[in-house]
This record gives sequence, structure tokens and C-alpha cells, in this order.
Amino acid sequence: MKRLEDFTLQDIEAIRLILTGGSVIDWYRLNLTDVARARRFVENHELYLDLPGDRAFIQQVQREAVSYLRRHFNFKIPKPVENAAIEDLLQMASGKGHRQVCACTILKVVQIINQKAGRELLFRLPVGDRDLFHLVEEKVYRIVGTMLSEGFPITEFIGGRKNLDSTYTKLLSRPEATAAALYDKLRFRIVTRTREDVLPVLLYLTEQLFPFNYVVPKQSTNTIFDLRQLFEKYPNWASVRDKLQWRVDGSMAPTDNRFTAPSYRVVQFVTEVPVRVPPHLMELAPAGSESLGPIVYVLCEFQILDVESEAINETGDASHDRYKQRQRAAVFRRLRSGPKCPTS
Repeated sequence: MKRLEDFTLQDIEAIRLILTGGSVIDWYRLNLTDVARARRFVENHELYLDLPGDRAFIQQVQREAVSYLRRHFNFKIPKPVENAAIEDLLQMASGKGHRQVCACTILKVVQIINQKAGRELLFRLPVGDRDLFHLVEEKVYRIVGTMLSEGFPITEFIGGRKNLDSTYTKLLSRPEATAAALYDKLRFRIVTRTREDVLPVLLYLTEQLFPFNYVVPKQSTNTIFDLRQLFEKYPNWASVRDKLQWRVDGSMAPTDNRFTAPSYRVVQFVTEVPVRVPPHLMELAPAGSESLGPIVYVLCEFQILDVESEAINETGDASHDRYKQRQRAAVFRRLRSGPKCPTS
């Protein structure tokens, strides 16, 4: 497990993106230090560069991205950037100069096209939530199992699917009341031994389970870490402060859930977890689906906190029972009285 004292600039940027609920589309630079790390980043999308089919799919997406930029913005792209392999493009985006700007711009469009392809493939596959969630759970359990066997300081791990009653209550408590806005059908909770263990565990998950760039913007809660204090405490964080893409904001990211107590402590976020579709399921997809690649992305919610924060959350207004009481009371008022009884 990488210690906070050993985090690189790329590690810090990725963690900060998750804690603050930012979007990688607003980035103007990567900081991948070598080709090996660039390849690992691609493989964390479940795309393997040694497989001809995967390589061909990535090249197709890159061509589409370049074509889009030229069609709509007349964007001038040097041939070495246009024709670069994905691992080299990621390295260029971590460099300097005009090629760096071009590479970073292409990669942003690549992400959107790849994301859209994964969603289209998911729509076409004759697979229900139950089978899809099973594939995600298998992946998560395998990776967390590896972490436990390697001695990661995890004291508790819980994974589960939101039951129907909880789903109904959550939807009824929201003004939009639509299932399209429900992100936590599948959720996982990890408790670490100490507060200092939370971010190294989170970093490992971004390297092995989901790419940091697929964390859903504006769906993060961070009521544990004041980022400014981390830059003051750790010399390696302070040494890269001037290289960050934005100034350091010391504020946390509180939840916008009105039923959550102010004292509740957690790092919580929603991410799209890449899942490679098994061959027997790909065979069931309609003709032409192979052009969409072999990956689908499944929304999952993650909660990561330490033992001390968990103990605080189990007492007083921050407890889960109190939270559910407040939520159910608001839902019942809304069902019974409608607009006569305010719900916020």
C-alpha cells in the first residue's frame, strides 16, 4: 500500500478530483511518469493493448475523436499526435507544448466516445440488472480480497444491492422522483483502521478497480479530509503544490442530502466501474455491436471511512436509524399532504 508520504503528483490530482467531485474534462494535463504507468491506466479500463481487438477498438475511438475536433473546431493536430498509440498519447498529454495540449484535448473526447460506446453496448445486451451486478460484484470482491490478502488495513467490507423498499423511499424523498437519478443501486463500503489509511486504499481502488476519470462529477461527499491540511502536513504534497491544475481549496465537500446530519463523516462518491463483457454474452448482442468494444460501465456508490469516523456515525443524529427516521417522515408528509407540507 502506497503511503501518503509517497503519493506522486498524478496520485494527488486523482485523489483530489474524487474528493471534490470534479471532472477530468476540465483538466489540461496528465502526469503519467512513464509508458508502463500509461499502459496500466488503459488496462484499468479493462482494455488490453496486447489484444488486437482491443487495440483496434482504441484506435477507432481515437480516429473518431480527431475527426470530431476537426469537423467542429477546425482543430490543428500534428501528425505525430494524430497517429500516436494510446500509451504514447497519454505520455504526450503529460508533457509540454502544443503536442501536450493536442493530446490532452483528444483524450477528453476519447473518454466521451468510449463512455457512450459502453452505454450503447449495455443497452443492446440482453442482460438484466441481476446478472450485470453479479459481474461487478465478482470484480469488486476479487480486488478487495487481494487487498486483504496483501495486508491492507481494512477492518470491514460490505457490498450490497439497495432493496426495493429503500429504493422507493429514496425516490419519493427527491423532488425529481425518477429512477434515472438513482446512483446507488449497487454500493460498497470499506472501513479502514485509521484515518491515514483511507486515501491509500482509495488510490489503490483507482489503480485496480475503476479509473479515476470515470468518477461521476458532483456526486462526491468528503467530510473527513481538509485538503489544505494535507498539503501542510506532507512534504511531498507541498513540493508539488505549484504544479497543481488548480489552487488548493481547504474546504470539504459536504453532502447535499438534507437528511444527513452535519456530523456525519465519510468519503463517498459514485463511479462507473468498467466490466468486460464475457464472450458468451457478447454473442447474444445484435450484429454490429462489436464496433462498440467489449466494455460496459456500471454505476456504483462507494463509501470509505475509518474506524473512528464510523464510531461517530453510529451515535446521535448521525446514526443510520436517525437518518432513516428523518427521510421516512419527509416522505410520508409529502405523500399525505403534497405541496401543502414543504419537503425541504
